[in-house]
Amino acid sequence: MDWTSLSWYFQYLSSQIAKYSELENGKDLHLTNEEEGILKGEDGAGAQTAMELLVAIGDAFDARGLIPISRAHAASSGQEGDLFFVEILAKGNARCKALTTTNPVVDFDYFQNLININDEHEEASVAWKVKYYYKQIGAIMSQSCIPYLAENIPEYGEHVAFSESSATPYVNSVIGAFSNRESIQTALAAGIIGKTPEYGLHFTENRKGTVLVNVECDLKDGFDYSLLGQYIGKQVGNGIPVFTGMKDRPSIDQYINLCAMLNVSGAIPMFHIPGITVDSKTVVDAFGGNKPKDTMTVTNHNLREIEESLQSGSRDIDTVILGCPHYNLDQIHKIAELLKGKKLKQDISFWVNTSATTKVLAERGGYVKTIEDSGARVIVDTCIDMFCWNNLRGKTGMTDSPKCAYYRRFGDVRVGSVEECVASAME
Repeated sequence: MDWTSLSWYFQYLSSQIAKYSELENGKDLHLTNEEEGILKGEDGAGAQTAMELLVAIGDAFDARGLIPISRAHAASSGQEGDLFFVEILAKGNARCKALTTTNPVVDFDYFQNLININDEHEEASVAWKVKYYYKQIGAIMSQSCIPYLAENIPEYGEHVAFSESSATPYVNSVIGAFSNRESIQTALAAGIIGKTPEYGLHFTENRKGTVLVNVECDLKDGFDYSLLGQYIGKQVGNGIPVFTGMKDRPSIDQYINLCAMLNVSGAIPMFHIPGITVDSKTVVDAFGGNKPKDTMTVTNHNLREIEESLQSGSRDIDTVILGCPHYNLDQIHKIAELLKGKKLKQDISFWVNTSATTKVLAERGGYVKTIEDSGARVIVDTCIDMFCWNNLRGKTGMTDSPKCAYYRRFGDVRVGSVEECVASAME
């Protein structure tokens, strides 16, 4: 879809939302006098647009009203649909009332040296404008897909509005905050207004398990958790799994990998691990006394089948990309240990994606220098889903992330553990 068609579509959608809100508001969704004023445009056109969207979503999901939030995370994409909405808000003088962080876009300073970014580069222009307008509305330019570890950490029981595949299940399941599975636009609108419709996972009774998952496979590392998430997301689709049989408490990176893949192959907003995750001391607690709608078992054979399904091509590796989702400090440290004193093969490109916050700490620890001494690079502020990786088309890549493989910037891709990724790139 080209820019003209996309603009027309969103203009039509916005008009329909406004019309729907005007006709239906007051039927089920209760608004305060202040909220009614925002909807009428008393706080400006940008806030009015954000409120129109929240009211339409609230009506669609039979919300009783809006509830305050203290923070939001908008999974900014640096792409046309993202630009269209944030530009409307910014030009309507909207400003974030709640702390609102952003997803990765592009590190222009770094990629300027690798690809030809100029005034005529349409995708670069869109991404630059996205970053510009997010600054205009007062969002925090974290440009990280794991903000819940550093820049934007909810508290237990806090109502928030988080988009991003790993973020929603992480804040719901691991932290115990309350968030629906938001889109970029609804999370951003909530950040502008400081409120979100009260429906879905904002109610405790809707956070109970629906599917029992017996884990009989070995979960040795973060890669195995990625495969588990890929398999369960595909099998469950839309639901809340309750995992039993896990022998160890997952590490932070294992949680992140599980969360991300549950929302790539499926649409899973949260999960329970009885005795480990919050509010589910037992299986009975996790299901709230209800019976599971379905029961399934995951074996080593299931994980290996999923792993095999992710592979394509048999050519030698050209590129290794890690950090989808962004690597945390422990993962950066591990890569540094694996690459210490080694050199990459000639003509191999090796990138590790992380947040700017994490890179600062990794530089202080000497991890970045160790990694880059091998010929690899640690980069920030970007995602494999962005145009800056278009030069990888036709190449054979390797990654430890099924999510990275899903974006398919490569011609062919292999997926394996981080140790296998490093070994594939060594002399």
